[in-house]
Amino acid sequence: MQGAYVDPDKCIGCTLCVSISPKIFEMQPDGKSKAVNPTAEATDVIEKAIAACPVQAISMKDYN
Repeated sequence: MQGAYVDPDKCIGCTLCVSISPKIFEMQPDGKSKAVNPTAEATDVIEKAIAACPVQAISMKDYN
């Protein structure tokens, strides 16, 4: 199953992904986003978050 992954080294904490899908993404105490429920939404929602990320920190990952 494909899901979202946030690279913590690239994330700048802009919160766009959280606004697109609060089911998947949550802001962490370090100010960066994390995919806490990476498969909670359909692929098209994840792709929207990937496209919106200004630093390309989000990608698809295989969670099988």
